[in-house]
Amino acid sequence: MIPKYPYYSYEEKCEQVPITFPPQHQNMQPGLEYLMNPIPISDNPDYKGSGKLAGKVAIITGGDSGIGRAVAIGFAKEGASLVIAYLYEREDAEATKRMVEQYGQKCLLIEGDLRRPDFCIEVINKAVESFGRLDILVMNQGVQFPQDEIEKISNEQLETTYQTNIFPMFYLTKAALPHLKEGSSIISTASVTAYAGAPLLIDYSSTKGAIVSYTRSLSLQLARKGIRVNAVAPGPIWTPLIVSSYSAEYVKKFGSDTAMKRAGQPFELAPTYIYLASDDSSFVTGQVLHVNGGIMTET
Repeated sequence: MIPKYPYYSYEEKCEQVPITFPPQHQNMQPGLEYLMNPIPISDNPDYKGSGKLAGKVAIITGGDSGIGRAVAIGFAKEGASLVIAYLYEREDAEATKRMVEQYGQKCLLIEGDLRRPDFCIEVINKAVESFGRLDILVMNQGVQFPQDEIEKISNEQLETTYQTNIFPMFYLTKAALPHLKEGSSIISTASVTAYAGAPLLIDYSSTKGAIVSYTRSLSLQLARKGIRVNAVAPGPIWTPLIVSSYSAEYVKKFGSDTAMKRAGQPFELAPTYIYLASDDSSFVTGQVLHVNGGIMTET
């Protein structure tokens, strides 16, 4: 069954959107959304699409759950066909596909490991073979492994974090560029940690900083082709990555250090990605938009 999520006015949010979370932990990253309590809010039923992405095709990596799922739903409401690349979270991916189809759009699921260059090429090729075009590339995959001391970051962890968070950016972009045209959009998911730092996430934060630099540099290179390159830097958002990386005790207070005193929900980010994917942002490139609940950053 496709979950129905309520959407509350700002005045009601403090009481209705979760402020704290029950302690919980999953042992495998990037985690499974259907096991979370409460389930993240991915859809805003009051958001009505207006055809901003009509006829376009978008790839979303990590689109099975969390921020990726919310973006897929938002894109579907605006008329886009979706390609979702995910690692192993098949039940979550199938649920996202049903949600996309509920809004009248097609959704292709592709399971595999984006750390492999050949799989990244496969994702791009299957998207084009299935839909005949590619207009939007959203690179949203990521892992994080908190450590309270840098000495505890093993070589294996360091390699896994970079191989997951950074390397696919190059593999996917290079494979996608022959199919992207003027007006196309590349969007990456960075993080507030790239700006504010995070003492438990030194390797993760450094990859997010790399994503910011990647975005700015690639945008300069592709501007002449009319392809825009931007990123979104979320603050603490209630997603499977949180319960699969932090301890149950940490989860209880997750997001309470923002100015709004709560974590964000995935649906609260989707409009930002829609803006960057659509012609509404035709004069925006090389930028990082912050959706973080009021955490002050130097941009």
